[in-house]
Amino acid sequence: MSAPLNRSVVAVAYDGLCAFEFGVATELFGLARPELEADWYEFEVVSADAGPLRTLGGATVTAPVELGRVEAAGTVVLPGWRDPAEPPPRALVDALRAAHDGGARLFSICSGVFVLAATGLLDHRQATTHWRYADRLQADYPLIDVQPDVLYIDNGTTLTSAGSAAGIDAGLHLIRRDYGPTVANQVARRLVVPPHRDGGQAQFVTHPVPEGREVALSTTLDWALGRLHEPLTVRDLAAHAHMSPRTFARRFAEATGQTPHRWLTLHRVRRAQDLLESTSIGMDAVAARSGLGSAANLRHHFERETRTAPSRYRAAFRAEPSATS
Repeated sequence: MSAPLNRSVVAVAYDGLCAFEFGVATELFGLARPELEADWYEFEVVSADAGPLRTLGGATVTAPVELGRVEAAGTVVLPGWRDPAEPPPRALVDALRAAHDGGARLFSICSGVFVLAATGLLDHRQATTHWRYADRLQADYPLIDVQPDVLYIDNGTTLTSAGSAAGIDAGLHLIRRDYGPTVANQVARRLVVPPHRDGGQAQFVTHPVPEGREVALSTTLDWALGRLHEPLTVRDLAAHAHMSPRTFARRFAEATGQTPHRWLTLHRVRRAQDLLESTSIGMDAVAARSGLGSAANLRHHFERETRTAPSRYRAAFRAEPSATS
């Protein structure tokens, strides 16, 4: 099983700590996971401020003010920030820049993006944050291409996520990058959350979907997931939901933040990932079983969504493949 070269994950605490975001970082990267039989992350916490740190809610935590550990980390997590209007300490900004120069990945959750933005490392890159902070982030840092409506954005060495729970999605994405989909799915199962939500998914539903429509869509999506290998079209989905294609597409976007075609493609790529990891069948067979048609079409969609070729993905994540699976 693969693992990141530098397994050190450092979460930065501070006075006024956002407790939920800090808990997300701890749960994702700090919890022991002996059931995975993997060289798991080495998690620690450092403080940007001296003395006991107050959290939102009144608890206090302590952590060493040893920013040198940030510079040596493989991944640095910024779990929120106490006030977007308050610049982070210069020592922390310098440590983050040094960590990045050394090859570390910097991962912000919610308002933690303001700390990351202060380093200048997001200039001329896309980034996101909680939708209520997006306008301020764009105004304070005009060189950043702020994307207010997505769950998270992965730029390779910088990863920014939207409000609170989107940090779980971004963290699972990072685990998927490091350890593959099977491990990420196991972590998600223990968290009792969906195993994967695409970063481009909308942060929130613009218009509430009436309960009856939710049931119809849910039933149709479950039906489609069992038939990804078939040549399903938006017209097929609409017919199953007893709607016109136009109405179905509109209501689908309202409920999920995606088009039906985009949703089908993403789930077919995820099915292909599972097949590449768990079997040794040929690329044409993977394409057929995942509903992507041909090996060329598989390669096109797979590379667009995962930024790697199917063959390279299989080489990295396949474990004891079975030719008959």
